[in-house]
Amino acid sequence: MKKIVMALAFSGFLFLSGAITAHAQNEIPADQQETTVNPDEKADSDGTTNVVKKSVSVKLKEKFVEGNPLYMGLVAFSLVLGLSFCIERIIYLNLSEVNTQRLLEDIELALEKGNADAAKEICRNTRGPVASICYDGLMRIEQGADAVDKAVSTCGGVQLGLLEKGCSWISLFIKIAPALGFLGTVVGMVQTFDSVQIEGNTSLAIISGGMKMALLTTVFGLISAVILQVFYNYILSKIESLTHEMEEATNSLIDFVVKYNLKYRQ
Repeated sequence: MKKIVMALAFSGFLFLSGAITAHAQNEIPADQQETTVNPDEKADSDGTTNVVKKSVSVKLKEKFVEGNPLYMGLVAFSLVLGLSFCIERIIYLNLSEVNTQRLLEDIELALEKGNADAAKEICRNTRGPVASICYDGLMRIEQGADAVDKAVSTCGGVQLGLLEKGCSWISLFIKIAPALGFLGTVVGMVQTFDSVQIEGNTSLAIISGGMKMALLTTVFGLISAVILQVFYNYILSKIESLTHEMEEATNSLIDFVVKYNLKYRQ
């Protein structure tokens, strides 16, 4: 999983470099701005001009390039890093899911036959936190139900920590992305008013252009936060589901152990 995170983080670094390069390539010199053709307009043979509709992805790309390259790059990098942790958690949680009902039925059947070793082997060959908890409990089946209860409680805490690993980083990037956007907006507006003060040009076009570039960082910061929040809530729902399965498996296992001890340990 660490390799996946590192690979996605490296991709984010490349994306950041590409964003800054794209911004530099799309800057138009002042002496060429007057002759630049509006890409949204297309001239017909009769001289009339029609507006060409663009897809949402193309518009987002253009707006991204129009923003401040530094803060846009930081927002994009935060998004990529956050998504890398989200993807890693989703893969881990999906691999942790098993057919809990089938696992408990196999354990119960093995214990009813008095074969505790077979039940341990079933848990050992099954992936996921539920199987790990059952295996730790069965390792103390000879010591009684109280020992099994303590073992599964301890193992359950460890497994829950493994399920929630990395979630704090996702939460951090959810907060960082819009914060960087707001920071870029404030810095951009300060630079715009500094430019107006120095040059003494109070043209509305210059002021609005600078404010537009500044506000775009906030827009993309909020978009990044919304995307990460959706993935984060999905991850939390998966963890909640697995935790519920762990609790049910713990209660069922203790019942199996009590029946086993009454039948074979007296």
